[in-house]
Amino acid sequence: MRVLPFPCIRPVPEHAAEVAALPYDVFDRAEAAAYVADRPLSFLNIDRPETQFPPEQDMYAPEVYARGADLLRERIDDGTYIADGNRSYYIYELTMDGRSQTGVVGVCAVDGYEDGTIKRHELTRAEKERDRIEHIRALGCQTGPIFLTYRDQPVLDIIIGAAKTATPLYDFTDDEGVRQTVWEIARPEAVEALHAMFEKVPCAYIADGHHRTASAVKVAQAMRDEAREAGTLTGKEPFNFFLAVLFPASQLTILPYNRVVADRAGLDADGLIERVRTAGFEVTPAESAVTPERAGVIGMYTDGRWWRLEPTEELTATAAAAGPVAALDVSMLQDHLIAPILGIEDVRGDPRISFVGGIRGIEELERRAGTEGVAFSMCATSIDQLLAVADAGLLMPPKSTWFEPKLRSGLFIHRIAK
Repeated sequence: MRVLPFPCIRPVPEHAAEVAALPYDVFDRAEAAAYVADRPLSFLNIDRPETQFPPEQDMYAPEVYARGADLLRERIDDGTYIADGNRSYYIYELTMDGRSQTGVVGVCAVDGYEDGTIKRHELTRAEKERDRIEHIRALGCQTGPIFLTYRDQPVLDIIIGAAKTATPLYDFTDDEGVRQTVWEIARPEAVEALHAMFEKVPCAYIADGHHRTASAVKVAQAMRDEAREAGTLTGKEPFNFFLAVLFPASQLTILPYNRVVADRAGLDADGLIERVRTAGFEVTPAESAVTPERAGVIGMYTDGRWWRLEPTEELTATAAAAGPVAALDVSMLQDHLIAPILGIEDVRGDPRISFVGGIRGIEELERRAGTEGVAFSMCATSIDQLLAVADAGLLMPPKSTWFEPKLRSGLFIHRIAK
């Protein structure tokens, strides 16, 4: 696959810690505004430019995106950012709770997404795509790296390990306690070695950032059409590539993505338990909160009590025969409990269901369920399951994976237009 070095817009080292921000979509509007209130250099100011306006402002208005572009220009002009003209790769290591994952920052060919070399496992929503499309167009830049993974390549590991013996460009621990370490790879021999090794990688997988990828691709397609009409398209323009960080699959950590349904669909707790048993689950009362320790175990909390659910052998065999998606715990829960019993068919649009991902704990599930709702604690989907689904050309249910740590935005920016 094609992974190229690129001229990066990036913060100067002394401001990197102030600039680095969690992805735009982990905040709601109020949280984003509160976060940037005393962090003027945080990239979230640029990533969520509605934070620069009163709460009643239409956050998708043209002037909002224009403000993001103005802020980026201001940060370049005042020296917070530099436009590094070197075509470099970057090694990006994140360390959380004593565990590290190390990836390569580069730009990937849009063609690779279009021809399936870069594989997806989730659907995207048009309204979320539109937001990032307008953001990219206004800034003329891609600012949120796509989180990609690939099956481990030992020689790549050796090259990356050697690069990490140099002095880091950035090395700091952020507000969430994640250590962020970055090395620049600009020496021609090292750049060529990385380029050659990625040419041998058969495919990559989108771990996180499906909407950012789809948005970058659609902007590229539109810019290609414009250049083609003008007779200037070469295929080498920066918009033919999107910003990404590529990690070996063995290093990644997927956390559970739990579910909460606001009510029991007219059932009392006993009636719900009986329906769940009839649907093909073994139901056992639990003395305390259920944190599933393996696939095939689901915790259910309702009416102040926890229950341990396990699909019967018959249900497990039926799901496995239907393919890698149907066999996922999140699919069995949705297909055999949430949809038929609690009446939620459209998990993307039904306001009765919400999702609690990653590091938010069991207490949050209990709080959200209250006395009338139902919460489900899940075992994390494995990276092998993700790869199998993507290899089969299939799609997971929404909110099947939560990766930690999240990539920080603002450390690497790819300019695609002047």
